[in-house]
Amino acid sequence: MAYLAPRLGQSRVFIPGVSAFRLLGTLGMADMGLAGSRSPLERLDFDNVALKKLPLDSSEEPGQRQVKGACFSLVKPQPLTKPRFVAVSHEALALLGLSGEEVMNDPLGPEYLSGSKVMPGSEPAAHCYCGHQFGQFAGQLGDGAACYLGEVKVPPGQDPELLRENPSGRWEIQVKGAGLTPFSRTADGRKVLRSSIREFLCSEVMFFLGVPTTRAGSVVTSDSKVVRDVYYSGNPRHERCSVVVRIAPTFLRFGSFEIFKRADEHTGRQGPSYGRDEIRGQMLDYVIEMFYPEIQQNHPDRVERNVAFFKEVMRRTARLVALWQCVGFCHGVLNTDNMSILGLTLDYGPYGFMDRFDPDFICNASDNSGRYSYQAQPAICRWNLVKLAEALAPELPPDRAEAVMDEYLDLYNGFYLENMRKKLGLLKKDEPEDEILITELLQTMHNTGADFTNTFRSLSQISCPTEGQSEEEDELVKKATDLLLEQCASSEELKAANKPTMDPRELAMLLSMAQSNPALFQMISDRTTIARQLERLSKLKDLMETSQEELKTQQAEEWSHWITRYRKRLAREMEGQSDARAAQEERVTVMDSANPRVVLRNYIAQNAIEAAENGDFSEVQRVLKVLEKPFSSQPGLELPAWVGGGPATERGVRDEGEEQLRESASTARSPVPYDSKPPAWAHEICVT
Repeated sequence: MAYLAPRLGQSRVFIPGVSAFRLLGTLGMADMGLAGSRSPLERLDFDNVALKKLPLDSSEEPGQRQVKGACFSLVKPQPLTKPRFVAVSHEALALLGLSGEEVMNDPLGPEYLSGSKVMPGSEPAAHCYCGHQFGQFAGQLGDGAACYLGEVKVPPGQDPELLRENPSGRWEIQVKGAGLTPFSRTADGRKVLRSSIREFLCSEVMFFLGVPTTRAGSVVTSDSKVVRDVYYSGNPRHERCSVVVRIAPTFLRFGSFEIFKRADEHTGRQGPSYGRDEIRGQMLDYVIEMFYPEIQQNHPDRVERNVAFFKEVMRRTARLVALWQCVGFCHGVLNTDNMSILGLTLDYGPYGFMDRFDPDFICNASDNSGRYSYQAQPAICRWNLVKLAEALAPELPPDRAEAVMDEYLDLYNGFYLENMRKKLGLLKKDEPEDEILITELLQTMHNTGADFTNTFRSLSQISCPTEGQSEEEDELVKKATDLLLEQCASSEELKAANKPTMDPRELAMLLSMAQSNPALFQMISDRTTIARQLERLSKLKDLMETSQEELKTQQAEEWSHWITRYRKRLAREMEGQSDARAAQEERVTVMDSANPRVVLRNYIAQNAIEAAENGDFSEVQRVLKVLEKPFSSQPGLELPAWVGGGPATERGVRDEGEEQLRESASTARSPVPYDSKPPAWAHEICVT
């Protein structure tokens, strides 16, 4: 999708000078001085169709409340003290016809893009939605910290492909962290610097990786403070209130349709608009007419239209999760309220890109059961689609929805294999054995603790066999094996990775309980969790009995076996190719454009966050620049410019204890290249 994957060339809209000239050309001479002095954000052309087409709760009554019979509630964003920019994305702001440079230099920019000041034409509102969280219906949730500012008309000159894939002709703008809404529950509606930087950077890197995503235009921080206990450890600290600007065609989600749900049989909760079926039909009409106009035009029968819509949402979701799996991305909180109705990656919280490949990778430290682990994501997305289908009934007949869902697994597998073949450079032929080759690669990566991103990136350096090369085969396999061994984990790293997360006494108690009192056991644990702990114990025992030299020999044998099989498959790729060199060059080009050199690893984000918390925003901007070209090497941008322990420009405004904590944690660090395996300290990062 065009707004989800980068286009060739930098320009998507008229360059600022041309846009300004055309704007001025429509004004009288007396207005020209006024127009020239206005903030570029005051010239945005708002057309807030969602608030016109969907029921709006006009009450601005403060505090948490149930919002019945409405999809949005008007809100008043709460101003920040001394808001200032941390970073902007020039590419994302260009969607709105804005120049990033102009916005950065605009004195009113931080105020407008933090919600501290309301732009002309903006109508701040919070969206009401529900959701299944960790498998249980939670009732009303809604935008507890996010705030809809309005919808900006697509500027003149925007890429026609972009218009085709965002057919509404408008971009919705949100600010996240602008204060209380009716849906804030017991929270304060604020976000802090670390979470805002993480969302900003990941929104943008996903776009440049070619993964469907919402966008992020800017991050603003301030002198306003809130208290946060980061690890729920009883050690709260003051953190700066910060706001990220998010951009998408719409932020409607699966949970938007769950506000009509009857009382849940397990939790007893029901949607705030239960019984208001006419609003469900209204919202369905709005979504299809605005964002799926071809379906609206091609299906005059309402039921057939709704089935076609659900099928397209299913297809986009299957494609999305397949792309996540192929770049090693784990969302962390795949609740139904975090699933976009357009098939975009939505709501970046405790996400993570895998370092060492582990199918059980859990990026969210709060996910004790592993419900949202890496390997669970395709099945969880299917589960969420089933919940969407239930929410759309009776507009979507259950039997028709079930028939659509029968296609999900095959669609997902097709998208996944298509992308994995590109990552392995298998371009000329589709062979049934390819799936086995891919599975064996992942198993070898798991067994050897290989780095996910760097291992795939290295595969293009493994050469295709050519005629007359048979006597060199052993040497070439050894060379390729040595290359991949560099990405494997050491004995100590694997021991740390396989250390059980459960106390041995607790594990023993649960094992005994599973035998003696199965009913009680099921209330407090599950067999999958226990099996995972036992598997870790078994692997740890084997590692304790294996030396580093023995481990490396085992790893070399495993890789040698897989590489031999891989090269045989590459040889079949070359069969019938008249120009072997051209075919090899094409393979390398495709692989290097499918396997990123750099992704937003936790340690890269953490280093940028710590720099920003010390008053140095340059590392956030530098990381963004690196991530804008994740498949390329960028001379001069190999290493971070800021590594913990450097000078801080704002120490006078921070608690002394807080400053000492940060410095002691970072003084021992050395610069690590952005495309490197994570340093040892990265394993201590905990994201909840």
